[in-house]
Amino acid sequence: MNVFRFGNPLQASFAVLSMLVALPAIGADAANETVFVDPGSIKWQDAPPSLPKGAKIAVLSGDPGKEGPMVIRLRAPAGYRIPPHWHTQSEYLTIISGALTIGGGDNVKKDGEHVMKAGAFHYLPGKAHHYAYAKEATVVQVQGTGPFDINYVNDADDPQKAAKSKQ
Repeated sequence: MNVFRFGNPLQASFAVLSMLVALPAIGADAANETVFVDPGSIKWQDAPPSLPKGAKIAVLSGDPGKEGPMVIRLRAPAGYRIPPHWHTQSEYLTIISGALTIGGGDNVKKDGEHVMKAGAFHYLPGKAHHYAYAKEATVVQVQGTGPFDINYVNDADDPQKAAKSKQ
């Protein structure tokens, strides 16, 4: 299970990165103060190592490595794929630009996939197995409760485990 907590050095790095990104952008604790984020002030960073390489994230509110509300954006390049996985907490997705295809279950299959275009919304309850891919450059806003985690159905799909096996 990949949970962004301070026990693991990679996770600690993500938590620190999240704070560094979030503080200048919002300057407030999302749970206690009003937050305004102008598009020009969004600071994109490489996604954490628990996600496939190529994506960027921006923390808009909260801290995905800690308990509590959080809002992040994921910027995925064309062709980006996240294999079948699940999250402990529920997540709320809003497509900001581009299009994201989401399917449910433990295997990628074309039946039952939903193509979500800009403006679309999708709710996924915690532990719901799903996968996603973007055929075009896409920005997705992810809202939920931290700590945010991603658990791959197939261990071979976990980028962190794949990186360790190559060492």
